[in-house]
Amino acid sequence: MFHLAAPWFLLLLAVVPWLIRRYRRGRSPALVHPDIRLFGPTVPQPSWLVRHGAFTLRLVALCLLILALCGPRWPDLRTRLDTEGVALMLVLDVSGSMSERDFLLEGQSVSRLEAVQQVFRAFVAGGSIENARFEGRPADLIGLVRFAARPEVVCPPTLQHPTLLQLLDEQEIDRDAGTNLPDAVVLALTRLQAAPAKRRVLILLTDGEDNEPKNRSGWTTTQIAHVAHSLNTPIYVIDPVPATTGNPTAARLLAEQMLEEMADISGGRYVRAGETAALVQTYRTLDRLERAPIASFQYRRYHEAYPWLALGALACWGLAEVLARTRWRRVPDA
Repeated sequence: MFHLAAPWFLLLLAVVPWLIRRYRRGRSPALVHPDIRLFGPTVPQPSWLVRHGAFTLRLVALCLLILALCGPRWPDLRTRLDTEGVALMLVLDVSGSMSERDFLLEGQSVSRLEAVQQVFRAFVAGGSIENARFEGRPADLIGLVRFAARPEVVCPPTLQHPTLLQLLDEQEIDRDAGTNLPDAVVLALTRLQAAPAKRRVLILLTDGEDNEPKNRSGWTTTQIAHVAHSLNTPIYVIDPVPATTGNPTAARLLAEQMLEEMADISGGRYVRAGETAALVQTYRTLDRLERAPIASFQYRRYHEAYPWLALGALACWGLAEVLARTRWRRVPDA
């Protein structure tokens, strides 16, 4: 889109009306002589172009010069944008427990997976949800790994967020599968390290215990957390299990302890977000935490118009000077 790099120079155009008024009030120098017959036949009245052409060209040159100072330009939309943002990887649990319809979204009962999909959409693309507004993450590389018994890379880190969000909406519950958390985090860390970004963040969203007896990586969650810490990749764990009024099971307490320990060791956070408002607030907090320390820039090549305007000003001024001394030269009138 066409715009001016320094629009405040337009204020200089205020001098143009003053110059016109001064020119109209001024008198050109005249040769005083008692008898005009010495000049031969009466000289015809010069045309408007002869009388005011030089001044008009000089005025146009001044206006072009002022516009050149404003730096008019328009972007080359074909050039690629280079960005320095955050690389985010969402590790999403799609095991059977994520089908529990214990969330309220816009007054309707939805499953945990549906609530996560809608809130994450607002987090990535921006917009309002549950009276909270997100700015979006347009400069960030964002990817998606889904897991139940086995992890799968649904989308590598990308700037094509509409494609990512479409793939996120297509995710369905794997009802008969268990939860293989270590392999999912290892896969996400591996793919995240290949992303060309200075800052990498992993978001683990799970509501279940790690109940797969064997995993392919052979790593424990503690080992994974230490590796993530060494890679300077914090793991933010979001647990969408509502708080229960009774006593939680031993397996549930062990899962919470394991998730919290993994988040702490890696430099991230563990958050229980058992309702939509808490889930939204968690993503808002994450949005602020991973936005403030990172400066995100976008660079684009521009087509600059100021050289042509400056050349036009020079041409108009030169033409005015040449014509004023040749074709537009006239005898001074009183």
